[in-house]
Amino acid sequence: MTPAIREWPPADRPRERLSTHPPTALTARELLALLLGSGAAGRTALDLASEVLVRYGGSLRRLGAADPRELATAPGIGPARACAVVAAFELGRRATAEPARRSARIRGPRDVFLRLGPMLRDRKQEEFWAIYLDTQNRILSERRITVGLLNSSLVHPREVFAPAIALAAASCILAHNHPSGDPDPSPEDLEVTQQLVESGRLLGIPVRDHIVLGDGAFVSLLERGLLVPAMPEQLRTRAAARAPGSASGSGDRPGGADGA
Repeated sequence: MTPAIREWPPADRPRERLSTHPPTALTARELLALLLGSGAAGRTALDLASEVLVRYGGSLRRLGAADPRELATAPGIGPARACAVVAAFELGRRATAEPARRSARIRGPRDVFLRLGPMLRDRKQEEFWAIYLDTQNRILSERRITVGLLNSSLVHPREVFAPAIALAAASCILAHNHPSGDPDPSPEDLEVTQQLVESGRLLGIPVRDHIVLGDGAFVSLLERGLLVPAMPEQLRTRAAARAPGSASGSGDRPGGADGA
């Protein structure tokens, strides 16, 4: 039987090592063992940690994306330890996103990526989010609208714009993740976007952009030229008046909503 960790020399015990060394000095196995807390069935916490890491191919990313019910089936883990591991990884994701989330304003698509990307990077399903803005591009709220394969039957305009109306939002930005890690938009992404842009135009709540989030990368449909924000009629008329050849004779750029 493997000796209990409390019987090891103090310099070899993970808890004592963490108290006398920086966390970076510990291996992933040791850190995971500290989360698990104790062993089971004659195996130490370090043994359990090794088995869990092997189960997920040695990848912390894969372990961090595990469902707690799935992780609980690993020998010696169970629901309580599985929840502790999943909670620790979720805290790490939130800590990564925290600097971006302190900002109350969206200045461009990268702000959306920094805000939502770390949280959604390892999700196994697509999650569709909406960020609601006031007239100064300050965030009023952000909501997860749906979970599952993105299509026009799943993402109903009512679910997107009901919160916008309740918040008296001036505009909104859409975002969703691609679990594959590739942020290139699909035909379904474009179809959903077009449907919501048109709905926003009718309601007077323009969709400013749709950001597709991948693994360390993102695509802005606005920057790709795949989304033309619907302009309120007053701005549309003003833009037409400024166009070359119009009655005003001005060569100014048309007015309209900025990018996200």
